Amino acid sequence: MPKYIIERDIPGAGKLTPTELQGIAQKSCCILHEMGPSIQWLHSYVTGDKVYCIYIADSEQAIRDHAEKGGFPANRIEQITSIIDPTTGD
Repeated sequence: MPKYIIERDIPGAGKLTPTELQGIAQKSCCILHEMGPSIQWLHSYVTGDKVYCIYIADSEQAIRDHAEKGGFPANRIEQITSIIDPTTGD
């Protein structure tokens, strides 16, 4: 399945407490469970005013459906075409 990066504009995201982040994660996981195996959340990066999420999904629409059901913004969704890291240069 394709891998995607989702940019979510969430003002103050970097100031969310561990308890608030846990609640968001629980809500997301509950919706993912309901949606079935067509979508999987790998991990997210929280910054000052944005959250960047990495998902595996059978389509961009599945990601949009998850965001709508959870009330999460999905301001930008891009399919990941390649992954590079320091070892790529070796």
